[in-house]
Amino acid sequence: MSIETVTEYLRERGAADKIRRFDVSSATVALAAQALGCEEARIAKTMSFLVDGCAVLIVCAGDAKVNSAKFKATFHTKAKMLTAEQLAELVGHAPGGVCPFAVNEGCVTWLDESLKRFDIVYPAAGNAASAVELTVEELERYSRSAGWVDVCVVP
Repeated sequence: MSIETVTEYLRERGAADKIRRFDVSSATVALAAQALGCEEARIAKTMSFLVDGCAVLIVCAGDAKVNSAKFKATFHTKAKMLTAEQLAELVGHAPGGVCPFAVNEGCVTWLDESLKRFDIVYPAAGNAASAVELTVEELERYSRSAGWVDVCVVP
């Protein structure tokens, strides 16, 4: 999938105008924050894991780290990140542009509590040079998340 797919997905929900495109890479939290001119914590990074053969996306604050014990307590398995090949197959996005929008069927998205401290956050929009400016409520709605989890720690 690509930014075009995500743009169409968000257009159908009345939010395509919230996408920001860059002439520079936004593939990492640091690069995205620099491109947006915001603090790294406000970047809503999407982490991808394999749980029972399915892709599970955890969207968390840019300064948060997935805690192995919390992850295992929540999902009853060790946190195992997807490979680039698994990302394409199970999620439908390439590294650097992974986001919770327009994902493949069977991919489940969860939002981490670390995001709730912000009014506005910036997830990627399907490629390594984009972001979407959303309220946390909009992120919850547009990502069609399964709900909220507490699997991260914030420094």
